[in-house]
Amino acid sequence: MILSLRRVGVWVLGAALTACGTAEPPRKAPAPVSATPSRPPTLAPGPAGLTPVFEHGSRRRGQTVALTFDADMTAGQGARAAAGERFDHPRLVSTLRALKVPATVFMTGRWAEEYPDQARSIGRDPLFEVANHSYSHYAYARDCYGLPTVPGKLMRSDVERAYAAFRKAGVRDPMPYFRFPGGCYDRRALRALTPTGVTAVQWDVVGGDAFEPDADVVARQVLDGVRPGSVVVLHCTRSAAPATERAVRLIVPELRRRGFRLVKVSELIGAADGGARTGHRAR
Repeated sequence: MILSLRRVGVWVLGAALTACGTAEPPRKAPAPVSATPSRPPTLAPGPAGLTPVFEHGSRRRGQTVALTFDADMTAGQGARAAAGERFDHPRLVSTLRALKVPATVFMTGRWAEEYPDQARSIGRDPLFEVANHSYSHYAYARDCYGLPTVPGKLMRSDVERAYAAFRKAGVRDPMPYFRFPGGCYDRRALRALTPTGVTAVQWDVVGGDAFEPDADVVARQVLDGVRPGSVVVLHCTRSAAPATERAVRLIVPELRRRGFRLVKVSELIGAADGGARTGHRAR
């Protein structure tokens, strides 16, 4: 009887092994497809391979406007910051978040070093994008509002140093956009920045908030100048632009009432066509 049971057990085991050998192997679950992040839109180089310059988006593709904020701090202002001067503006950033305003922040590397927690917070918030405003906030052309001038041979490294400061602060994926300090540039500067692959971003509406204490004045200047595709330049610096946060609370509802949709600079560049304003005008 024991022998018989053993024979039955062998037969069952053999049948099971045979079945395992002939059955279709279990299918593996498909591997998750990793989404490859698309590169941010940029403009093609200009004549003679010069860095392209973007001033505003299409006037024909809907009511879009980009509010941009320069987070300025020059390389030589460390002592002033240590003495208590505030070059940041947390309340402005909080207001943009509360109003759900997409925005592009053009940040200097020195600002990111002084306020790394804020730089990281802005850089990791999908509502915002961080772009390059140089490391030093020194001018890239002569006679630019009294700013010290970056030597031509150091312009590229000044831009790259800013990106390094962003990475050190924890900013994820800063955009390949560059704003010249003071808005000043010439052909030499455009040629010097060509290897960095950036698109230079200027503006067509000046908010006029620098050292302006009256929010109504700033709001009126923006609202009077804005058009479809406009790039508005404002500031994210408490000491130098004290009225900006209050002005934004006036500007944003009125733009939306007029039917404008607020976007980041990357969306304007991505939708750029023959109606967009690009150029290589220099001071």
